[in-house]
Amino acid sequence: MSKDFPSGHLIGAHRHREGQLIFAVAGVMELSTAAGLWLVPPQRGIWMPPDTEHSMRARGAVSLRTLYIQSPRYLAQLPHAPKAVVISPLMREIIIRLMRTSSIPPTDQKEGRLLDLLIDEIQWSSEAALPLPPLNDQRLQRVCSAILAAPGDKRGLNEWAEMVGASSRTLARLFQQELGVSYLYWRQQVCAMAALPRLGAGEPVTLIASDLGYETPGAFSSMFRRIMNTTPSQYFS
Repeated sequence: MSKDFPSGHLIGAHRHREGQLIFAVAGVMELSTAAGLWLVPPQRGIWMPPDTEHSMRARGAVSLRTLYIQSPRYLAQLPHAPKAVVISPLMREIIIRLMRTSSIPPTDQKEGRLLDLLIDEIQWSSEAALPLPPLNDQRLQRVCSAILAAPGDKRGLNEWAEMVGASSRTLARLFQQELGVSYLYWRQQVCAMAALPRLGAGEPVTLIASDLGYETPGAFSSMFRRIMNTTPSQYFS
């Protein structure tokens, strides 16, 4: 399936009997399940197992490609929980080739070989999205929600801690305990994700860097490279 959605479009909670590989060609997806929430940038995807209730919100204009997989043989090889994956150049070309037809019968050996390779690529891929699991601590939830709403807010860990009535040490521990990363790294991920729709729309890096609280474009570009493994100017190429 190929679909485009305008910025802010919401697809409410639903589920499919098939598993889904949901691939963002353009735009940033916000996908949520009972197990957590992911922000997924372009050239990334989410594997959604069968019968997993989920919803999707478009952060910026989003262009999706979705493969539905229902063969028990393939499903047995895939994760039983949602997984964010890197869409490698090989995986992207396989998806494009498979989307020439609306369905693939089990007897089609040529397409079957492509699917075999696609399953391997999903298994090999590392996690590639901003994880936002359900937060058990309301203080951490308030901080994360505020940063997501305004990634350019320059408040530091001490100021956030004071706002929610916790010590900075407690808040730092909660980030590691609940999200598995440091406060600084998680916040940098948020900034990188927030920049993607604007970079895709052609906005100047200087303006984006300033809006996200960075003193210079160079400082922003260094952060972006650490998170996304490429520079802002090269990401969409």
